[in-house]
Amino acid sequence: MSEALAEHPAPPPPRFVAELDTLIRARYPLIYLVSWEEQRLDAILQDLAAQHGKVLFGWSVTRGLRRIGGARAVPHLDAQKSPVEMLATLAKLGEPSLVVLKDFHPYLGDPQVVRALRELAHDLKSTYTTVILLSPVLQIPVELEKEVSVLDVPLPGFRDLYQLLREIVLVVRQGNQATIDLSREQAEQLIKAAQGLTLSEAENAFAKAIATDGMLGGQDIRLVLDEKRQVIRKSGLLEFVSVDENLGNVGGVDSLKQWLGNRAAAFGEPARKFGLPAPKGLLLLGVQGCGKSLTAKAIANQWALPLLRLDMGRIFSNFIGSSEENLRKAIRVAESVAPAVLWVDEIEKGLAGTASSGQVDGGVTARVFGAMLTWLQEKTAPVFVVATANKIEALPPELLRKGRFDEIFFIDLPASAERREIWSIHLSRRKRDPAQFDLAELAQISEAYSGSEIEQAVISGLHFAFAESAELQQKHLVRAVQETIPLATTMGEDIARQREWAKTRARPASGRVKPPKVA
Repeated sequence: MSEALAEHPAPPPPRFVAELDTLIRARYPLIYLVSWEEQRLDAILQDLAAQHGKVLFGWSVTRGLRRIGGARAVPHLDAQKSPVEMLATLAKLGEPSLVVLKDFHPYLGDPQVVRALRELAHDLKSTYTTVILLSPVLQIPVELEKEVSVLDVPLPGFRDLYQLLREIVLVVRQGNQATIDLSREQAEQLIKAAQGLTLSEAENAFAKAIATDGMLGGQDIRLVLDEKRQVIRKSGLLEFVSVDENLGNVGGVDSLKQWLGNRAAAFGEPARKFGLPAPKGLLLLGVQGCGKSLTAKAIANQWALPLLRLDMGRIFSNFIGSSEENLRKAIRVAESVAPAVLWVDEIEKGLAGTASSGQVDGGVTARVFGAMLTWLQEKTAPVFVVATANKIEALPPELLRKGRFDEIFFIDLPASAERREIWSIHLSRRKRDPAQFDLAELAQISEAYSGSEIEQAVISGLHFAFAESAELQQKHLVRAVQETIPLATTMGEDIARQREWAKTRARPASGRVKPPKVA
């Protein structure tokens, strides 16, 4: 354990701290920091104030204006809780200062406050005082757009969470409060699971893991991911999907599994040091019921990452500009809990009609689609996007361009050996021994059946056996197959067109396996 969390050299300051330092040295009068983390920012600003020889003040509507971290109190400032009075006081501070105004955004709708801020910005240009507005949301009235510089404060990085975990481990060890059982790899996975949380949320998650069973180990990754679930639920635009699936429950698709296996460790710190970017994502195309959604769930579980589902229907709104803002908000939430897997199911339905969007919906769909394409191309946060689509012809061609996704896979109907594997998986999941059945016969009679159709055949066979008060037998499964008309029969022409399209545009998920014929 001591090796897992050994001391490392002090890292360079985060980029936003360097930018903030530059703005302070350049004597910018007004700076807007977008963040929820007041305590973390207080510590950062105390360091910057000390470096520049300045006094740090903080203001809130409940406590008024007070000196932060200093031995001397300033009693006459405590009563300055009125925003306008407080702003007038700041112009008269007799010493170089940093002043933090916490949750000041509600007052920016007051014309008097806006006017007072503009006048304060002009007065401070001849001083060494900088006023910092700290708020979790960005709301700047048009009058202040030219006066304020905005910095988005990123969530704690790997090093910040590493240091937090190390401090918690030291405290726990000194007090003999719990058992610490973490290898280097488990410590990294635990920190990776906590990325996207604030320091306070991460501290709560680690404390919850210790309180649950009196120890901190690799098994607590799930508890840390549960903390992320709360972040997602509060957003209202994304759904946090609980998954128990793994790639072993996905029959066939050996090439896809191998591709995923090669990238399983690509989200870790060693991959960054090696020079690897975080994987962007996959576009899974193919026949309905052949495991695209199941694969998305299995990827998240296999990589121990949270799975977020984006429902495009939640993005679109009746209000002008709201749809684009909803997408931006969903992206911000996904990036805030990264590394994560973002699952966009049946993406072609959400983006249908982009070509005629200007005539049908005033261009809303086209603008949302354009914003998503830009993000897919330019994103740097470790959000692995798994988009699935059934109707290939409905996909806008811009989505298929290289750079949006790392790879495009086509998932076809399972071949004979894959069908045997799928039969075995679903029989095992229903507590039946696959060795008691003739899987070769079942694979043969279920030619051109999808994985979901084989699953339903197992369920139907169980119904037949239950109705007879008998144990499940081969005959029940054979009967279930014979009474099912597969999708390959009713939509054979569509599947044939999809295969022809995918020959030169997508990579087969099952490698060299020859797919079954369709009607």
